[in-house]
Amino acid sequence: MSFVVPWAVPSYENSQRSRQAAATRERILTAAADIVHGLPNWDWRELTVRAVARRAEVDESTVYRHFSTERNLRDTVLRRLETESGVRLDNLRLENFGEVVSHTFAYLSNFPITQAATNDPAFAALDERRRGALLAALAHAAPDWTDEEATMAAAAVDAYWSVQVYERMINTWNLDTQQATRAVTWVIDLIQAAVRDGRGPDRAGPR
Repeated sequence: MSFVVPWAVPSYENSQRSRQAAATRERILTAAADIVHGLPNWDWRELTVRAVARRAEVDESTVYRHFSTERNLRDTVLRRLETESGVRLDNLRLENFGEVVSHTFAYLSNFPITQAATNDPAFAALDERRRGALLAALAHAAPDWTDEEATMAAAAVDAYWSVQVYERMINTWNLDTQQATRAVTWVIDLIQAAVRDGRGPDRAGPR
């Protein structure tokens, strides 16, 4: 003997609703990823629920139905971009780190990078003098290098001589000032040794 509960929803209706919900979620996520692809300098301040809802042509309440908070939306977008890039952090090893960085930079080249505005000409002048000093130091240490090689090496050193690196070591890695200094000078010493040995960015041989 069988009976039907009158308020039961047929399974095919549940499946259809699930497919529609999944399609809406994917539409929202795609819209958010499209916004990120157009943001200059990886600045996510414009990645808001309102902006995503407008791009996906849905209500803000619909976005919140699929992503409980703006943070949850951004976390999901980051995972989407990580999948897009093909970079797998769970497979990171020291011996493949260079390849991972190369792959990451190749992916980031698809995003717009604009010249950051410098409001204070004094800082712009300081930055220009610092770059000139680094290039002169490389020219003195490796006079036979091409301008391209010297510029790449100087840029590598300059990357570790920045407020952003110092702040990341202090805030993200919880190093104190002395530890951050030792870490940075260790890397710069390695670059110096490579320059002395004639191993430039284009002379290091196959990876």
